[in-house]
Amino acid sequence: MVSTDDLPSGLAELAEDFHAVTAQERLELLLELSNDLPSLPERYVGQLDKLERVDECQSALFLVVEVEDNAQHTVNLFFDAPPEAPTTRGFAGILHVGLDGLSADEVLAVPEDMPFRFGLGEAVSPLRLRGMVGMLSRIKRQVRLRTEALVARGQG
Repeated sequence: MVSTDDLPSGLAELAEDFHAVTAQERLELLLELSNDLPSLPERYVGQLDKLERVDECQSALFLVVEVEDNAQHTVNLFFDAPPEAPTTRGFAGILHVGLDGLSADEVLAVPEDMPFRFGLGEAVSPLRLRGMVGMLSRIKRQVRLRTEALVARGQG
């Protein structure tokens, strides 16, 4: 079993779910997460210039991170990926379930190897896994930038 004690509870539970099933069932679980990925909020529909493209993904995927101006700097994640890209949408689904609603500090503490802890290397190519690595990297970068801007604004 893969170590999950350094992951936020939502990601840890998902990793355990993925490891409790066969490689084929992992793909099915990924497809479920793909189907459950929330749609973009209306304020971003048709506004892809306000989202960041994740070039590491084999299919077009765009994301945006919002950080709330509260004590925890709560993180909200939004993704846009075409329905015909279920693997990419599934990776986004893992990140949405596991990170959305956490504090900025919790998101920034997620280990860089998190995308490899779901046993998906047996089910999808390493090139595809690079997409989730890219998503996590961009999420963390946007969280840092937005949190720094909030802190600077609060001090000004």
